[in-house]
Amino acid sequence: MRLLLVLVCATSLAASAQEAADGDTATAIRALESERVEAQSRSDNRTLDLIFDNALVYIDCGSLITKGDYLLSVRSVKPQLQQIVMEAMTVRTLGGTAITVGTYRETGMKNGKPLLKRWRFVDTWVYKKGRWMLVAAAAVPVSK
Repeated sequence: MRLLLVLVCATSLAASAQEAADGDTATAIRALESERVEAQSRSDNRTLDLIFDNALVYIDCGSLITKGDYLLSVRSVKPQLQQIVMEAMTVRTLGGTAITVGTYRETGMKNGKPLLKRWRFVDTWVYKKGRWMLVAAAAVPVSK
């Protein structure tokens, strides 16, 4: 009976430690998502280069984009976005992998007219070399 009690206590402690670690990971991933959005709105390729894994796979409206392609588009396009705002977001962790699902909205100007777009995204983060790196991402417009 004593052994059973020890096993139950040990299992409870391990579960509590895992929940705390998952919460810390979710907080870190949310911060990285915000940093990424802010870097994109400022056309800050240096920050994006640090966040993106070199083997990044990005799907944007059905097109496959590499890290190099993505950074080139950020560098070459004049910023028309005034603001990118993260909306609802959930983070699920699976060991050294975190999946983020959420929405964001973009506001700005296009051809002299106000622009408002909402997007749904899914991002995959992997913990490697001592930090979280974005390895895969996809975004699609949300219909009105």
